[in-house]
Amino acid sequence: MNALLDVILPVFLVIGAGYLATRGGLLSDAAIDGLMSFAQGIAVPCLLFQGVARLDLANDVALAPFMSFYIGALVCFAVGGLGALYIFHRPGPDCVAIGFACLFSNTLLLGLPITERAYGPGALTTNYAIIALHSPLMYAFGITAMEIVRSHGRGLPVLGILRQIGGGLVSNPLIIGITAGFVVNLGGISLPVVLSDAIGMVSSAGIPAALFGLGGVLYRYRPDGDLRIVAMVTILSLILHPAITWTLGTGPYGLGVAELRSATVTAAMPPGVNAYLFANMYGVGKRVAATSILIATAFAILSGWFWLHVLP
Repeated sequence: MNALLDVILPVFLVIGAGYLATRGGLLSDAAIDGLMSFAQGIAVPCLLFQGVARLDLANDVALAPFMSFYIGALVCFAVGGLGALYIFHRPGPDCVAIGFACLFSNTLLLGLPITERAYGPGALTTNYAIIALHSPLMYAFGITAMEIVRSHGRGLPVLGILRQIGGGLVSNPLIIGITAGFVVNLGGISLPVVLSDAIGMVSSAGIPAALFGLGGVLYRYRPDGDLRIVAMVTILSLILHPAITWTLGTGPYGLGVAELRSATVTAAMPPGVNAYLFANMYGVGKRVAATSILIATAFAILSGWFWLHVLP
């Protein structure tokens, strides 16, 4: 019970405050959009920049946590996409968008603060390492899969796919922040203290602003669409993904305690807003993606509590 009260509920109370403020008319949709633009376009990229810039790449970044997390993510993509195709008989592009919702955990807005509240700021090394790869790797995978499906039977425009992947990645503020962090890290660049402090001030607002804004965004996502598919996405995201990550981490990959905690908690998060943005980008599976974010985020209170009790 203490894990629920001390770690998870404060995070969801901030989300709930954003939800109620938007529902009650205290903040307009434009205000929420502005808040999310600040959080995801400026503050959170600054947070990721700082985290990646400070990583000890020789000692903090290991292959095993990535394998445990991303094998689980890709399995969920395959199961979700094939389930949408063969069980629910959705068109191919819809299946890719639904699979992407199963794949794209909310590593940043929920995984990061819950891990920090549960295990302290020093436990975030593996979180930062996973997040550094999450958006570029998963977007590249999702865009490639979507372009292949959409091009089926018409020949595969390889250059067009590569152009779409590159354009989607280089324009993403999160990717820009991560890339800048790697440049500073690998280049051994020492930032002036005044600049570092300024970035720290902005980044400290990132997670609270993003959580509050997420509540406002979720208010727009009224339950709609095929709730059977939404149930499948929720189960895969909250149960199958962390179960695979935990099994691999405690079995063949033998993760350390800190790595196992970060990888499993991150895997246990619901689909992130990027799942909707991906669906919206292609105009397919939008209702399922939006509703899955809302429903899975609500159930993540219980699933997060469960995994915090299972983990050492």
